[in-house]
Amino acid sequence: MGNSDICALTAGVPVGITPNPTAIQLRNASEYFVLTMSAAAYADSPAPSVSRVTPSPVGSKKETTLPELSETLIDPALPAALELDELWSFVLKRANKRWIWIALCRATRQVVAYVIGDRSRATCQKLWEQIPARYRAAHCYSDFWEAYSLVIPAEQHTAAGKETGLTAHVERWNNTLRQRLGRFVRKSLSFSKSDAMHELCLRLFLHDYNNSLALSYD
Repeated sequence: MGNSDICALTAGVPVGITPNPTAIQLRNASEYFVLTMSAAAYADSPAPSVSRVTPSPVGSKKETTLPELSETLIDPALPAALELDELWSFVLKRANKRWIWIALCRATRQVVAYVIGDRSRATCQKLWEQIPARYRAAHCYSDFWEAYSLVIPAEQHTAAGKETGLTAHVERWNNTLRQRLGRFVRKSLSFSKSDAMHELCLRLFLHDYNNSLALSYD
């Protein structure tokens, strides 16, 4: 349609429109489309859910591929000092408290051992037993929580307040953990629904954290 035809239409003058010979007339859509699968064949096909692979237990693959935490550690050139601390977390609801105990090497900043449990002497003993033998002779610095003095030999232990800076590195690490993993924040909408996932997420973070520090020593 030319410009003159459009002007004529707008002016109310009838205009004869010549059809485009190259245009293709549309027919009934049923003439062009056919079903690719009959109803009977569709009924015999397996439902989508049947063909899906049954998932493995949560976290099982990642957990089995993780080496021992001790394999990520760098041997310090000098006798290492350890900083110990514990931080609060929870599983499913705040009433289910889970304390994360950490032993941090001051020289390398790596986490040499950890344990999740309550805040008792027994859990502190587990942490002490998890520390690799080559770090066991190190001098340990902690806060004034009584469990430390009951477990760590007195000649290897110094309890100090935050103002001294003797536990500054491990306290800074606690903040790093909470910044990177929402489930360990005190006030957060993120949380673990099971103890297994709670520990698995922590283990994954610890391995990544230690390995990133090991690369800086290469």
